Parts: sequence; structure tokens; C-alpha cells
Amino acid sequence: MLCMAAVVTACDDDTNTLGSAMMPITDLVSKESKIYYVDTESYSAGDSVLARTTMSYLGRFTDPETGTIIKSDFLAQFHCIEDFAFPDSVLNNNITSAEIRLYVNNFIGDSLTSFKLNVYPLNKVMNPDQDYYTNINPLQYCDVNAAPIAEKWYTLSDRTIQDESRWKSDYYNNIHIPLPREIGQAIYDLYRKSPETFSNSETWINSGLVGSKGFYFKLESGDGALAYIDIAQFILNFRYYDQELEKDTAGTCQFAATEEVIQATRFENSNLDKLLADKSATYLKSPAGIFTLATLPADQLSKSDTINTAKIMFTRYNDVVESGFKLSIPKSLLMVRLDDYLNGYFEKYKVCDNYTSYLASFNSKTNTYEFNNIAHILNIMMEEKKNGTASENYNKVLLIPVEPTYDSNTAITGNLVKLCHDFSMTSARLVGGESDKVKLEIIYSKFNK
Repeated sequence: MLCMAAVVTACDDDTNTLGSAMMPITDLVSKESKIYYVDTESYSAGDSVLARTTMSYLGRFTDPETGTIIKSDFLAQFHCIEDFAFPDSVLNNNITSAEIRLYVNNFIGDSLTSFKLNVYPLNKVMNPDQDYYTNINPLQYCDVNAAPIAEKWYTLSDRTIQDESRWKSDYYNNIHIPLPREIGQAIYDLYRKSPETFSNSETWINSGLVGSKGFYFKLESGDGALAYIDIAQFILNFRYYDQELEKDTAGTCQFAATEEVIQATRFENSNLDKLLADKSATYLKSPAGIFTLATLPADQLSKSDTINTAKIMFTRYNDVVESGFKLSIPKSLLMVRLDDYLNGYFEKYKVCDNYTSYLASFNSKTNTYEFNNIAHILNIMMEEKKNGTASENYNKVLLIPVEPTYDSNTAITGNLVKLCHDFSMTSARLVGGESDKVKLEIIYSKFNK
């Protein structure tokens, strides 16, 4: 939502005090600052937040600071481009190999940790019109009691390639998963028989072929790293006769996990109970972990004066454990009313409006998240209480780690166009709980009597 401010300019110096000159001196507006105290507590996300992201996550990692554990694996569909086609001259009508490559954008932890991954084909179509959450049950979409179509031991630092290849500028770190050649051959054979099956993603997904509905990448074992995967490709390899080169050459056809199809990551958090029970502070933990719940003192505020500004600041405690694998600090926090969150704030594609929801960025210099003016939301709470429409949660807000998207490179020059849960590995311990109250500073404007 765009905010517009009206600017009033004087015609000349003689009219600068026109309004005040017409009022008795005793009626001039004065300002008064008051401090209120805000109750805060940790709030469990319950492993279930809306998983609207094109990034997938794979691995298991133990936070050295808190001892909490997060495990993630994922399901992914693979997009078929419109009018997909193989070359006409595939040699011997033969697919030479099939594979999946999971490209690792970033990771946290030890790149030499070994993991075991099993791959299962999905046997049920994931509905593109349905919302998927981070507690998704893969058993609804595949049979994990059957033998997987592929098993893979991997490390995030691929030791199967030479160092000189790893450091080339065009190398993109990936997890390479060979598949049975027969899977690719069945796809090619159906293409020759019914090329219309590959007209678009919908016809491809409903083709009945192994892999057409997608795959479940199930983490079986390992602990110490978690990968952020931004590209997943299902690849068929073959040789064909190149007319221009006049020779046989290698060729590939690819199906990719893109925004047009679904990627659904499943998260499992462990050992969060001790953080939720800690009353000496509150916590932020993503993905799908812990938010901070604040109860704003709307019932204590002055009813006779006008709230000019209302500022609240949340201070982060520094880490106390030294480790080479520390979690990042949440970059952006959304303040949103608890009822709005429970009633589908993210499902409805809402974004911060600076009226009933606000954004704050982490300030590394002050170690704080600062919401500079939340006057609107306080006025709304007071009005609801006054007219009898206040719910049980009317004065409660959540602080949620989020990933904002702007229509330009930065928040300064761009408009906020998308807001999603932060699915990166982050953690922060905030001043609050029962030990320390968070301060809310309000500046009132009122007429002198």
C-alpha cells in the first residue's frame, strides 16, 4: 500500500503563524512522552507455516547455540515447457541415461558431512490450487515402503570431481542423482507415440509416466548441514545427429522445478520445547519454528489525548556459544495482529500496509529491530475496545521472520510486492519474557487547557 503525505507550504513569512495567532495562547498544542511496558513471550509456529517458496531445503542441522535440530526434505514437480520436443535424429531411438541434479544455492554447516538420500516417484498429483504447509505428509503422495528408484550418498562439497573443476567460474555446486535409464526410455517412447502428451505441464503431469508427477527426496540419515536448493532438474541424455555439425553429438532434454509447478519442503523441528519454556527471553527461529508474541498495552493508553507517534524496539542478545556454524540473524520482521495471522494473512497474499502490519529490518549497529511508529494499530485496538468489537486477542501481535520482495533492487527504491515466511536458517534471542519488559514509547499531542 502506498502512503501519501500532504505537504502544506506558507505563501510568505508573514503567514507562518496565522493559525496560532487566531487561537488563545492557552489552547496551543503540547506534546507529552510516556513509557509503557509490553509483555512478550515465545510462540510456537507448530512446524506448520505456508510453504509458498521456490527454494527447497534438504539436510539436518543441530544449532550449536540452542541445541535445537531441524530436518528437511522435499517434494517437487517438474515443469514441461510448451511444445516440448526431442530431436528427430536421436541415435537408435535410445536414451543413454537419466538423472536428477539438485543445484545448491547456499548451505549452512559442514560441507563434508555425509548424507543418505532416497528418491521416490509421486503417485498422486499435487494440486496447484492448494496451499501446502511445512508439515506436509509425503505418505499422501508416494509409497515410501516400496523400494526407492534411486539411492544417493552425498556431501555438499562434491568430492567426486577434481578441485580444478570445482573452482571454475561456470561450476554450480549440485547433488547428482543417477536414475534408472529405463525411466528416460519410457518417456522418449511415449513421446514418439503421443507427442501431444508433452504439450504443457498439465498433460505431462497426468501422463502416468514414472516421474511425471514429481519426486519425493527423502533424507534418510546424516546430520551437520542443510542445503538451500534453488534449481532442480530432471534430465534425459541421448546422442543425436547434428545436421549443422554433420556429426553425432550429445544432447539433453530437461524438466525443471520452476514457479509454474509445486515444490513443497517438509520441516521437522526438535528440542524447541526448552526455548518455549524459557521465560528469561523470547525467541525467533526460522524456518517454521518460533515467533515472538507481544501484548500491547492498548487498555492503558490515554483516551483523551491523540497518539502522535508510538515506537517500540526489540533488542537481540548476543550469542554466547562460539562456533564456525552459527545460524544467521533474521533480516526482516513482520509485526502483524495475531488474529490476522490466524485468519490467513499469508494465504491471502497480504503485504505490510503500515496500518495494521509493519516491517522492521535488523540493525546490526544497535542489535535491534525498531518499529518507528505503530500508532495506527494502537488506535484501532482502542477503538475496538471502545465500541465492543474487540476479540480476545485484540491487543496481541506476532513478530515473524519474513522475506520481503520488492519491485526494485532495494526497499528504499522499490514497492513491497510479496511477503513470505523466511525459510532460511535463522535464530535470535530477544530481550523480554518475564525478566525484562519491552518499552513502548508514545508521544501524545494534546491541547493545553
